[in-house]
Amino acid sequence: MSEKPIGVAVLGLGNVGTEVVRIIEESAADLEARIGAPLQLRGIGVRRVAKDRGVAEELLTDDIEKLVSRDDVDIVVELMGPVEPARKAIMAALERGKSVVTANKALMAQSTGELAQAAEKARVDLYFEAAVAGAIPVIRPLTQSLAGDSVVRVAGIVNGTTNYILSAMNDTGASYESALADASALGYAEADPTADVEGYDAAAKAAILASIAFHTRVTADDVYREGITKVSAEDFASAKALGCNIKLLAICERLVSGKGKHRVSARVYPALVPLDHPLASVNGAFNAVVVEAEAAGRLMFYGQGAGGAPTASAVMGDVVMAARNRVQGGRGPRESKYAKLPIASIGAIPTRYYVNMNVKDQPGVLSAVAAEFSRHEVSIAEVRQEGMTDPEGEPCGARIVVVTHRATDAALSDTVKALAELDVVQDINSVLRMEGSDS
Repeated sequence: MSEKPIGVAVLGLGNVGTEVVRIIEESAADLEARIGAPLQLRGIGVRRVAKDRGVAEELLTDDIEKLVSRDDVDIVVELMGPVEPARKAIMAALERGKSVVTANKALMAQSTGELAQAAEKARVDLYFEAAVAGAIPVIRPLTQSLAGDSVVRVAGIVNGTTNYILSAMNDTGASYESALADASALGYAEADPTADVEGYDAAAKAAILASIAFHTRVTADDVYREGITKVSAEDFASAKALGCNIKLLAICERLVSGKGKHRVSARVYPALVPLDHPLASVNGAFNAVVVEAEAAGRLMFYGQGAGGAPTASAVMGDVVMAARNRVQGGRGPRESKYAKLPIASIGAIPTRYYVNMNVKDQPGVLSAVAAEFSRHEVSIAEVRQEGMTDPEGEPCGARIVVVTHRATDAALSDTVKALAELDVVQDINSVLRMEGSDS
């Protein structure tokens, strides 16, 4: 074994940073055996140095720039977030020849190109397995195990907060507001849950997955995004009647036109998923990602997608890989962007739809509704209608649920706009996509 230790600087001492420090200190012998050299913690960068942080006080520093510049630091582990000051710290580390491990999904979704170029110029590693789906190994299979295959589609549940909320709504019939309050009380939702419930977190992860899977730079701004705030208990009741569950999905797909032109689609939205699909039964705060490749077929990765210990597991996997490369003189996979595929607009994406509307209870309503779907070339697969009553029990119209065959988003959007203008349609309650079915 090499006697020269590999120096590590950890930036951030939150839940994940604390776990990473603990693993480095308590598993020193095992890590040395796996790496071929001792792994030594050189310092911990924090915003404010304070006592009683659970680590040796002499390791703490608020001078991040000085820490990442030290000659005895070989690997910088960035666990600070958000985008800044993390980007500045990572760039400084890369420019000084340090390998970098990060769990910062927002930064990687925004600045992968800039960081990858800096890593390439310095001939060091940039690893970010923990940026997507916590402990679940997804990045490494895409960059290494499937490097000789062609990935067609990556779809998954990549946000534990929203999956917990939707699972509670499905299991108990709770409203969105009630399920969110429950998630907050249990610590699954942040004080400001916007990044999760509006789909921003999942969109950042989708950008990372699409970039790797399709060898094309995709940023969070390229990802079409819808959140879960408008999903209702009524939608879940209808979904159950249709043999479906509702999940917030991140979908990355390589589309091929009839003329053989390839494009990339990256999108995040709540969708009805058939109960026999593997993602339909992923409940609570768990994550799962399904990868479809031409030769390998369908592969599923499932596990805890967040939390200090699970995320630290993914971080330490990257640390060991970067340290081994330092010892052996090698390097990990570089950014692959050779394909440079265009990003498909959401309007061109074909899928199935569920449309829930309130209508007047009178003759000719169904034919009027069906005529608008037909006029916009959206084929109807199924229609459900039920009467409605007011609080006094008096009839007050009807509810219609329409399930379509595959249609483009543009065609469906035009249909919904036309429906809203019909005199017989009182309200468009919800429009959700249906994934996991080809019909």
